[in-house]
Amino acid sequence: MLDTESNVPQMNRRTFLGVASAAILAEGLCPAASLAAATTDPIKPMALGLLISPFGAPEANIRRVHELGFTNCFLSLDGYINGFTPEVAAQIRNLLAKYELTATTVEVVGPPPLEWNFTHGPSTIGLVPPRTRAARIDALREVSDFAKLLGIPQVQTHCGFIPEDPADSLYPGAVEAIRTVAQHCQGNGQYFLMETGQETPTTMSRMIRDVGLPNLAVGLDTANLILYGKANPVDAVDILGPHVRSVHAKDGRWPTNPSELGEEVLIGKGLVDFKSVFTKLHRLGYAGAITIERETSGPQQIEDVRQEKIYLERILHEVLA
Repeated sequence: MLDTESNVPQMNRRTFLGVASAAILAEGLCPAASLAAATTDPIKPMALGLLISPFGAPEANIRRVHELGFTNCFLSLDGYINGFTPEVAAQIRNLLAKYELTATTVEVVGPPPLEWNFTHGPSTIGLVPPRTRAARIDALREVSDFAKLLGIPQVQTHCGFIPEDPADSLYPGAVEAIRTVAQHCQGNGQYFLMETGQETPTTMSRMIRDVGLPNLAVGLDTANLILYGKANPVDAVDILGPHVRSVHAKDGRWPTNPSELGEEVLIGKGLVDFKSVFTKLHRLGYAGAITIERETSGPQQIEDVRQEKIYLERILHEVLA
């Protein structure tokens, strides 16, 4: 995401592009019984999009997404301090419509504290840590309601370092927390997506089974699986593929310092085999967006996004041919 004009305080290790987009569905999103019909994105299957923040300088940020040649985006909503009011929703909705952009998903990971590393990450990230669990649930409920005003059908977050051992004392609380958020999203006609990263694909698959709700799904971040040392994204699709409803296109390298995550790098310079990932998803019928996320900032981030778009367009042309 680009963050060249935003004054929004950063709540995680990403530097977000200050841009946004959304396609507006009819007001009064369908209830859970009509979930499938309510969540059909008006974009082409595997259309490239951009991960963004709509706040700071809304029109300039939203316009930039359009100028970069994208038709859709994924909205990061962390750090907004003025409240998710109907007036704010109307402002964003009108700008998104003006620039003919579709918002596919919203995400929050806060409130703080959040430490994106292996030493304090397990106790600060997601819905697993008991100390911040209630505040995170409240934030996700609020953002789900805001997304409903915008007609956005998916809410995503990092659920945290979900225990691999289902007998771990933290596991039952994590299951209940994720179920609570998923139920709220279900009432708003939305999917709730767990973003890959801190847990193995098998652990995430077990959580989907144990929560037992049809609107709980996966946001596949191709690099996070590598950055956290949890899995190769190509293999992860074999386990999680049928549950994937959003994709962050991002590249990276394995962690070599046992205290720090691996390095996020320009797409094409890391270890992600995008052609294999996209081919498997396409064969599974994945019809959502491919959202570019680049964790640099300023003019360099814009240039990186341009390069990554060209790189991924070539691969997607081969996969979809």
